[in-house]
Amino acid sequence: MNLHAELLLRIAVATALGAIIGLEREIHRRPAGLRTHMLVGLASSTFMVVSTHFVYFQHYQKEDLVSVDPSRIAAAVVAGTGFLAGGAIFRTGLTVQGLTTGAGLWLVSSIGLAAGGGMYPVSFGATAIGLIALSVVRRFEGKDNGTAHRRIDVATTGGVPSIPAIVSAIRSAGGIVSDSGYESTPTESRVTVTLDVQAPADLALDVLLRAIESQPGVAYVRIARQS
Repeated sequence: MNLHAELLLRIAVATALGAIIGLEREIHRRPAGLRTHMLVGLASSTFMVVSTHFVYFQHYQKEDLVSVDPSRIAAAVVAGTGFLAGGAIFRTGLTVQGLTTGAGLWLVSSIGLAAGGGMYPVSFGATAIGLIALSVVRRFEGKDNGTAHRRIDVATTGGVPSIPAIVSAIRSAGGIVSDSGYESTPTESRVTVTLDVQAPADLALDVLLRAIESQPGVAYVRIARQS
C-alpha cells in the first residue's frame, strides 16, 4: 500500500472509532458529543502519524546527525487532551457532571494515537472495551440508589423570607435540597432561586410542582432533570 494511503487510512480509522464513542455520548446528551470525539480522534491520530513519519519526509541522509524522539509528541497529545477533557467537567451545586465525558475524550485520544501508530487491533479493542464501559456497565453502576437529581428554578415576589418555606415544601414532598443559589431583582421586588434537589425516582413531578406552587408569592417554577 502506498505510504500516504496507509497514513490516511490510520487517520480515517481513528476518526471513525472516535465517532463511535462520540455517538454514545451524543445519545445520552452529554456536552461533548459526536463531532467533538471525532475531532479528538482525528487530531490525535494526525499527531501520531506526524510523530512517527515526519523524519522520513525530511529526506535526511545517512551521514546527517539527527536525533528524534517521537514519543514527545504523543506525550503532548495526552497532556493537551487532559485540558480539553477538563472543560467538559462542571459543577452544579454539590453535583459534579462531565467526568465520564472527560474520560471518554481522553480515551479517544489514546485510540487515535494507537490507530495513528498503525496498531489497528489495539485501537479497535480499546473502542470495544470503551463502549462496554459506557453503555453496558452503566446499567450496573447503581450510583443513583433510586434517586433522581432535579434542578428547580423558582421565581418569587415574596422576597427572601419565602425561600425557606419553599425548601420546606420540597422536603415535605420527599425531596432533599442539596444546594441553592439566589438572584434578586430589587426594582421588581423579585427573587429567583435555583435549587439542586435529590428526590426518589418514582416521585411524580406534578406532586413536587404542586408543593412549590402552593407557597405564597411563587410566580414561576421550572423543574429540569439532571443526569
